[in-house]
Amino acid sequence: MSRLVLITGASSGIGQALALRFFQAGYRLALVARRTAELQSWAEANSLGASSYQIYSADVSDTDSIVAAGQACMAAQGVPDVVVANAGISIGMDTGMREDLDVMRQTFATNNIGVAATFHPFINAMTRRGSGTLVGIGSVAGIRGLPGHGAYCASKAAVIAYCESLRGELKSAGVQVVTICPGYIDTPLTQQNSYSMPFLMKPEAFADKAFAAITAGSSYSVIPWQMGVVAKLLRLLPNAVFDKALSGRARKKRQQAG
Repeated sequence: MSRLVLITGASSGIGQALALRFFQAGYRLALVARRTAELQSWAEANSLGASSYQIYSADVSDTDSIVAAGQACMAAQGVPDVVVANAGISIGMDTGMREDLDVMRQTFATNNIGVAATFHPFINAMTRRGSGTLVGIGSVAGIRGLPGHGAYCASKAAVIAYCESLRGELKSAGVQVVTICPGYIDTPLTQQNSYSMPFLMKPEAFADKAFAAITAGSSYSVIPWQMGVVAKLLRLLPNAVFDKALSGRARKKRQQAG
């Protein structure tokens, strides 16, 4: 039987591009999303055979929902070879606004608890089998904080640290943990940005690079590599220089007006 990959947030953007790339490589697909009708239409439009995929409805910010989806996947399709915790949200916030504390809570519930809850159903099964790959989608934004982007940057920094911790825990069991940090990828998430996005990459090009990193078992990969260089340079800048460089930069749009 062909290998199986489970991908959350598969109804658009990076998740959808990764799903198609894995399908082209011969993988069976377990596709998880809230918008299952859109996902079904996409699968049919791309001529995915009915036996090559299954769709599971889940909201990763609801722990019971995503855990149930993982358990349903194992019951119907078996234990995946690869699990990609891709689902995430990006909303600007202003800590001075009370309603934005709720935005931060929702961001962490989706981008952090959601990642752990996505992995949870498969940990013991992969450990018993002695193989498997868990993929956390971080972000270059997790390397240094950006104005107006506190919730997203903090959540993605946490994804990077969490995956690093998990990698150490599971290494002896033969389970790999891969961290992928995208730069700017041309998706509905980034198309709302009002600021410049250097090295903007098409989702299909990103998926090719990410697939190569995942199948190679790379522990940490920034895509495109140019953004990795930029991020490292920004990390080395003294705070005063970094703050001046970002002075006046457009902020991420808030969910609420005002």
